[in-house]
Parts: sequence; structure tokens; C-alpha cells
Amino acid sequence: MPPSRLLKHKGRPRHAPDAQWRRGIGDVALGNSLSADIAPIANALILGLSIASIWLIAALGLAIIYGAIGVINMAHGEFIMLGAYTSYALQSFFGLPFLLCIPAAFIVVAFIGLLLERGLIRYLYKRPLDTLLATWGVSLVLTQLVRLTFGSDPKYIAVPEMFQSNVQLGFVNLSVLRIFVFALTIVLVAATAFLFYRTRFGMQVRAVMQNKEMAASFGINADRVYMLTFALGAGLAGVAGSLLGVLAIVLPTMGTAYVVQAFLVVVVGGGTILGSVVASGLTGEFQSVLAYVTNETFARFLLYLLIVVLLRFRPAGLFAPAKARR
Repeated sequence: MPPSRLLKHKGRPRHAPDAQWRRGIGDVALGNSLSADIAPIANALILGLSIASIWLIAALGLAIIYGAIGVINMAHGEFIMLGAYTSYALQSFFGLPFLLCIPAAFIVVAFIGLLLERGLIRYLYKRPLDTLLATWGVSLVLTQLVRLTFGSDPKYIAVPEMFQSNVQLGFVNLSVLRIFVFALTIVLVAATAFLFYRTRFGMQVRAVMQNKEMAASFGINADRVYMLTFALGAGLAGVAGSLLGVLAIVLPTMGTAYVVQAFLVVVVGGGTILGSVVASGLTGEFQSVLAYVTNETFARFLLYLLIVVLLRFRPAGLFAPAKARR
């Protein structure tokens, strides 16, 4: 049969299925190629969200203490460390499940923060430099106490079995533990925002922030507000320590590594809850993507450089009130 004539089969050329098969193979190859190109970037973005959630948890309590009271708490990292050791001790010595260790860490560290505020911080509210030095001294004392009690060797918080698996979403592989940390971060931010903007206590805190003397003239006990706010910020740091301890190792000096990022998030965000959320998201994604393109060390260098440049032009942060910006 002449090659110009094609055998017909149900109105279609006989070679049509073969051509369709080739086109199908080409589409699959193109799809796999796109997936291979997009997967690393998608994983970097997901990792950026994970980093942002960790930094936000570490910064949330600091944002409350700094934003509401104006105290630069240099012992915030040690509050994070105390939360991690509280969870470790309760899990190792008393067999308490990890999910119950989280609220327990909040209560224990909040109580320690309350004692610190009543015994030391409340006498230094009008002396910011003395407050800075005093909380730094407290951080050294807490580190040495924990080192004497638990030793300097690393401790580990056991990961619950329910958090040991991964979830595959398309070409992105997600750890269930990190999903839990991200979800709990959202819950903590929402609960904190509700407390400060939808409750009587939050109204009192905002009144004291604006004018302590005027708030006192309306019957608001400013000392009590400061005490509870400081305890709340310390308790949130304890929750952060509990979560960070299960993601990494527990050490007496672990708080130092997280408090730097926490300060950066709070300063860039202007000391507000919304600002801390946005700042943690931007910095986390920026570092993750840059680390994918270059490396971890260079990414941190560029991140810190950009933050310095930002603070040069916006010294009060991104979301500070206009009157507070200079």
C-alpha cells in the first residue's frame, strides 16, 4: 500500500494511538521535570514557614514584655531554656505525656517570671539600663543553676509516636511534628491577640501602656497589670522552650541561640503582636530561600545586614505607631 495512504480504524489513522502515547510520555516527562524544579523551592518555602513559627514562638513572650511594659528582658532566653528543662524533667522523672508538658511548662515558667517581677523587676521600671543589667545577671544565675542541677550534657525530650511520621502533599514532604508546632503557633498568636484586644485585662494593659498615671486614676492597678503581663510573657517563653526542646536538644545554654532571633523579630516588628507575626514570616522565608540559593552562613549574614539597613531608616520597626517613629 502506498505510504501516502493510511489504514483507517473507526475514522482515525491507525498510527494515532502511537502518536497519542508519545505525546502522553512527553507530558509526563515535562510534568516530572517541572516537579523536580519546583520541589526544592516549595520545600524551602515550607522550611521558611517552619523557621518563622519557631522564631515567632520564641519572640511572642518577649514582644508582650517589651511592648506592654517596655522592659528589655535579657533573661528571656533562659525562660525558654527553663521551659525545655521543665518538659524534660516532667517527662523523664514523672512520665508525663508531652502534650501535658506544654501547659505545665507554661505554668512553671510563668510562676518563676512572677517571682522575678515581684522580687526585682518592679523596682527597676524607671531605670531601663539597670533593668537590662539585672535581667542579664539573672540569666547567668539561671544558667548556672540548671547546669548544677541537670549537668552540662545534652538532654532529649522524647517525641510522641503520633508526631514521628511524615505527610506527603504532592512533592512536598512535611513532618507531623512541625505541622503541630505551626498549628500551635497559630493558636497561641490568636489566643494572645484575643486576650489583649477582646478582654477587660487586655484593655487595662493597653491603658497602662498609653498612660500609667491616667489609668491609675480610673482605678486600674498598674502594678498588678505589670506583674501578670510579665508572668504571661515568661509563660509563653516556657511553651516555646517545650516545643523547641522536642525539635532539638536541651542544653543550659540553648536560650542564647533563640533569644537573638527573638529580639530581631520583636525589633523589626516594632514590639507589636502583628509586627512580630509579619517580621517572623519575612525573616524566616528570607533566610530559608537564601540558604537554598547560597548557604546557611551567607543567608544569616545577608539577613542581619538587611535588618541593620531597615533599622537605619525605620528605627522603631515596621509596625510601630507613627508617633513613636523617629
